[in-house]
Amino acid sequence: MGRRRGEVQILIEILSISLKGVKITHLMFKANLSFSNLRKYLSAMSKQGLIRVCNDGGLAVYSTTEKGKLVLDRLREIEHILRV
Repeated sequence: MGRRRGEVQILIEILSISLKGVKITHLMFKANLSFSNLRKYLSAMSKQGLIRVCNDGGLAVYSTTEKGKLVLDRLREIEHILRV
């Protein structure tokens, strides 16, 4: 059986999936998170300025901000260093 993902891996996945903008259902399935868990992450990430919510014809679209892209790059670097 596989290991559980840590918060850092979940943050990396959410930021990566949201780079080009994504609806919440797509994000939920791609990140393999329950709706309630995803909402908690999105709320925290939005407050920190890592994710922005745009309205696209009445549907919420989540996208990674510039700050989020910088954080994503740093998290990937750290993850790479720790694996080696």
